[in-house]
Amino acid sequence: MDIPLRTHATTQDRPASLRYSRTWATGVSAISEARDAVAALLARARPLPGRRPVQDAQLVVSELVTNAAKHAPGPCALRLELLPGATALRITVTDTSPEPPQRRPPDPRRVGGHGLHLVAMLTRGLEVTWLSRGKRVSATVPLGPAAAG
Repeated sequence: MDIPLRTHATTQDRPASLRYSRTWATGVSAISEARDAVAALLARARPLPGRRPVQDAQLVVSELVTNAAKHAPGPCALRLELLPGATALRITVTDTSPEPPQRRPPDPRRVGGHGLHLVAMLTRGLEVTWLSRGKRVSATVPLGPAAAG
């Protein structure tokens, strides 16, 4: 009688997950640091994503951290996680505001207020989780060949 044999990779056999996290007290310096963190993390990804997906991920992180710095008093936190096979980057921003992100109606004459429209175009959508003090906003940016289209 044949007994099916299944093997499982041990944690030593699995590639290490690429992650980054940082908390800022306040301020716009977090925005440029967040963009730099995305570039540094994705430079370690295998397969290496193309230039366009890296720029898309930097734009998304910039918009999400900007919203947190602009609309939430107090600290904000950033977490980046590269999904298996470098297929996507999960971006999570936590802030102290209980208000959800809100897209403003499109207005080509208005300066600003277009960030969430860009985030929606470049990601697989936003997820908002309410916390005891604030919220967590997450978005996933595709990095593979489909991301260029």
